[in-house]
Amino acid sequence: MRGRRCCDGFIEAIGPADVIQKQFSEATFEERIDCSGKCILPGLVDAHTHPVWAGERVHEFVMKLAGATYMDIHQAGGGINFTVERTRQASEEELFRSLQQRLQCMLRAGTTLVECKSGYGLALKEELKMLRVIERARRELPVGISATYCGAHAVPRGKTALEAADDIISNHLPKLKELGRNGEMHIDNIDVFCEEGVFDLDSTRRILQSGKEMGLQINFHGDELHPMRAAELGAELGARAVSHLEEVSDAGITAMAAAGCCAVLLPTTAYMLRLKQPRARKMLDEGVIVALGSDFNPNAYCFSMPMVMHLACVNMRMSMPEALAAATINAAYALGKSHTHGSLEVGKQGDFIVINASRWEHLIYQFGGHHELIEYVIVKGKVIYKK
Repeated sequence: MRGRRCCDGFIEAIGPADVIQKQFSEATFEERIDCSGKCILPGLVDAHTHPVWAGERVHEFVMKLAGATYMDIHQAGGGINFTVERTRQASEEELFRSLQQRLQCMLRAGTTLVECKSGYGLALKEELKMLRVIERARRELPVGISATYCGAHAVPRGKTALEAADDIISNHLPKLKELGRNGEMHIDNIDVFCEEGVFDLDSTRRILQSGKEMGLQINFHGDELHPMRAAELGAELGARAVSHLEEVSDAGITAMAAAGCCAVLLPTTAYMLRLKQPRARKMLDEGVIVALGSDFNPNAYCFSMPMVMHLACVNMRMSMPEALAAATINAAYALGKSHTHGSLEVGKQGDFIVINASRWEHLIYQFGGHHELIEYVIVKGKVIYKK
């Protein structure tokens, strides 16, 4: 049996329980947890979510089951545009309360660090509203947050992609830079939906390069529905990560491996949209760093990284150790936080979960069983959830 001690939110020691007990025999603790017969794992990291929005899209799920594609729905005014309208109508307080509830659901499923995107505002005023909600959550809620500006999630009605890109570069990004400089808002990443009928490769490059120049990490949607050479672009620009990649080319995989650009794979999306699965096996075999995300959004309603790991193993042929790494240390890498999160190491933040099983594999094996398995979720050395 091994023990862990956290001090000021960081892991101070790891080792056999008897050694830890002897080393800290004179220390006082707020709480001691008996983990006999249980497993301690790093807190899970969700590397891709869209958690700030209003209005459900269950009716679109019915349409998809009847054969409609993602782009069929998008071009008919549904999808992202439907959610944009509802999100613009919602108050900031309403959006915060719904985000708070969703993040609590993720915490109970073992997630302690979440990437949170804007992108259902599109106009500067509405994007800022979403980003203020994310900033408030970052300051007030226990879960760790990596904030992503995703104003290029879709082309706003009444604009061309070129006009939207110009607006983002000339107006959105300078405002974000000003707010960051004043300490009003902290943004970590910039995202663009690089896709046919949305933002082409040139517009994507312009927006991402502008974000990079103001210090944002590049972490964007690419090669999801059509081969766009987004992976090659990510490698060229020094992107931290590219998400989706269902349609990535062989050359794109090679380029990402060489550049250390992380592939954030989203098995829930491929499952729910009936897309072909990302080629996780080829990526891993060629040396790409593979992370996982839930892609939580109105189109892929999943809070659970244990279920994401299960789908990754079954549908993308990842091993359980590969899936666990992809949902912890590699996902932290995708967010530029692998030096502080994603593994149980002395000096790292004390984020971990305790599961009621003698083998950690049960967290993946028991599909949908995480609510019964997870007994404790600890963030910065404090118990945030106890079953």
